[in-house]
Amino acid sequence: MGKKDTFVLYESSAGYSLFEVVQFEEIGALLEASQENVTDYARFCRSVKLKAFHPFENAEEALDNMNAVSEHSVSGLLQSFLEANMSKKATLGCVESNIATAIKEATSLNVTVDDTVREVLRGVRLHFSKLVGNISTANVIQTQSGLGHSYSRQKIKFNPARSDNMVIQSIALLDQLDKDLNTFAMRVREWYSWHFPELKAIVADSYMYARCAALIQDKGSLFADGSEAKVEKLLEIVGEQSQVDAIIAAAKTSMGMDCSPLDMYNVTNFTQRMVALGAYRKQLALYLSDKMAIVAPNLSTLIGDTVAARLISKAGSLQSLAKAPASTVQILGAEKALFRALKTKGNTPKYGLIYHSSFISRAESKHKGRISRYLANKCSIASRIDSFSDEPNNAYGKVLAEQVEERLAFYESGKAPQKNLDVMKKVARQLAEENGDAMDVDVDSAGLEKKLKKKKKEKKEKKDKKNKEEETPKKRKAEGEETKSEKKKKKKKSKAE
Repeated sequence: MGKKDTFVLYESSAGYSLFEVVQFEEIGALLEASQENVTDYARFCRSVKLKAFHPFENAEEALDNMNAVSEHSVSGLLQSFLEANMSKKATLGCVESNIATAIKEATSLNVTVDDTVREVLRGVRLHFSKLVGNISTANVIQTQSGLGHSYSRQKIKFNPARSDNMVIQSIALLDQLDKDLNTFAMRVREWYSWHFPELKAIVADSYMYARCAALIQDKGSLFADGSEAKVEKLLEIVGEQSQVDAIIAAAKTSMGMDCSPLDMYNVTNFTQRMVALGAYRKQLALYLSDKMAIVAPNLSTLIGDTVAARLISKAGSLQSLAKAPASTVQILGAEKALFRALKTKGNTPKYGLIYHSSFISRAESKHKGRISRYLANKCSIASRIDSFSDEPNNAYGKVLAEQVEERLAFYESGKAPQKNLDVMKKVARQLAEENGDAMDVDVDSAGLEKKLKKKKKEKKEKKDKKNKEEETPKKRKAEGEETKSEKKKKKKKSKAE
C-alpha cells in the first residue's frame, strides 16, 4: 500500500470529507506504540491532509445521505464525490465493513477496513474543524444536533406499524377505568339508594343503573304530570316495558328518604360523570380493537383484542413478545407464582394471561394445561407473523384459531387435527394467489418438505445409533463377553499386582 494513494472517508453531519494519509505506515506504528499520539494535532496533521470536502447544501440533503449510510447504501452524491476525487488505483479506508462493501460495488474502488483506518478516523473526528479549516467546532455541534433530531424524528414516523406503545397505554388505561368504574358504581348505588332503594333490585347492571339514576333524579318525577318524556327515555335505557312499569310502581311505594335540591344536585352530578366515563370506556375499547387490527391482527384474531393487548403490554412490545419462546408466553403474567414455585420446589403455573382466553375456559380441567401449552405455541407463531410481516393481515390468525378449535375437539372426541405444515402451506398459497406469486410458494413448500424429511431421517438415524450403542454392552454381557469397562478394570488390577 503506497503512501500517497491511501485515503480515508469521513461522513460528518456537515458533509463528506476525504483525507489523504501521507504516512499510513507511521500511523500503524503509532497505533501499536500508543493511541494517545493521535490526540496530538501537530503530529497528526503531518500524516493526514484534507483532500476534498463537500458540505451538504441543506438539512434535507444531510438527512437523505445519513439514511443512505445507515442503510449501508451509497447515495449519488457520495458516489460522484469519490469518483471525482480518487483514482481507481487508490485505496479508500472506511470505518464500517457494510458501507465499505457497498462503496466497492458502486465505484469499483479498493476499499479497506482495519484498526489503522479506525485510528486515523478517530483522529479526524477529534481534529475535524481544524483539518477542514472553514468550519468551527460550534457549527459542527449544531449540525450534529439538528441532524440527530431529524433522523430520530423520521425513524419514529417511519415506524407506523409499530404502534404497540399505543396499545400498551390503551390497555393500561382500560384496566384502570374498569377498576374506577367498579368503585364509582358501588358509590352511586349506595348514595342514590338512600333516595330510591328499590331501583337496585330492578336494574342489576351498574352502568344501566347509573344512567337510570341520572335520568330519574327525584323519584316523584316518574309519576308526576308531564312525565311521559322521561318514561320514554327510561324505556330506551332499560329496553323492556315490564322493567319500566316495575320502576314506576316501585317509585310510587318507595321507602326511600326525600333529598334536598342540593343533595340531589351532588348525587346527579357524580352519576352523570360516571355515565360519561362509562361511555368513554366503550369508545376506548373500540379504539383498542381497531388498533389491534393494525398492529397485531393475527394475535388478536386468535385470542381476542384484550388478551392480546395484555400480552404485548406485559412483554414490553410486540417485537419482544415475538422473540419470546412459547414457554415464556404461556406463563406471561404469572411470574410471582412461577418464582414462588421455584423457591418452594412446587408445581410451576400452567398459564398466565392466556388463561382469560375463551379456549382455556372451554377446556376440561384435566386438559387446561395441555391446551394452554398449545395455545401459547400458536400465540408465539401469530406474534412473529405480525411483528416481522411487511403487510400483516389476519389470514394466519383465522387458521391458527381453527387449529386450537380442532385441538379442543381432539381432546373431547379423539378426532385427529390437521398437520400444522399443511395448514400453513394452504394459507401461504392463498395469500400468494392473491398477490400472484403462487409458483414461488409451491417451490418453497417443496424445498421445505424435503428439508423436513431429511431432518427427520437424520434424527431417526442418530436415535438408532444411540440405541445400538446402549444395547451393545448389555448384549455382550448377556453373551458372557467382557465389556470395555470390565476389560479396563481387569487391566488396572493386573498392573497393581
